[in-house]
Amino acid sequence: MKKTILTLFVAMALMLSSCFSTGYGTTANTNSTGSVLGSVLGSVLSSVLLGGQSGILGTWSYSAPSTAFTTEKSLTSAGGNTAIANMNSSLASNYNSIGINRSNTSFSFLADNKFSAKVNDIPFSGTYVYNPQNGEISLKTSTETLKGNVTRTQKGMGLMFDSAQMVNLLQKEGKVSNTTAVQAVSKLAKSANGARVGFELTK
Repeated sequence: MKKTILTLFVAMALMLSSCFSTGYGTTANTNSTGSVLGSVLGSVLSSVLLGGQSGILGTWSYSAPSTAFTTEKSLTSAGGNTAIANMNSSLASNYNSIGINRSNTSFSFLADNKFSAKVNDIPFSGTYVYNPQNGEISLKTSTETLKGNVTRTQKGMGLMFDSAQMVNLLQKEGKVSNTTAVQAVSKLAKSANGARVGFELTK
């Protein structure tokens, strides 16, 4: 009897260990609040680089909120995957208030370093510079330069910004008039040191 119980315990421990190490319940699954970027390792920007420029080419549409941290230390300090899940849940609520959805928010990247996008159905375009070594990306429009981060997700790509850049993207480029929701998104990004928020995009 004791041997059977011990065997069951070991089997359960191995199963749980496998779930945590592969990020199940995070990037593997999507719920009403959208997917998060992954396990503790997968939630750090430098851990899930997208690779060369060819990796970002094409048209990507909004799928869910996306959150990551600049370092593993900042992620751990914020509360790990629980913090990411809570932030994505709040982001989803605010994005819904703004009206952001798959049909009105997308980004297209071309091989000649030009991009076109729409946020909240407001189009804008320009040029971009992408560094595959650290996942940093700069989007230069006619009025400003937005600096963000790109990561690989299980379903596609995460495009994220710090609080100031995210506000600019929503208010200046997306012409979002729902100030309350925009400020809530900004507050979320500021709530934890090293946090980046944005969109998970899929083709």
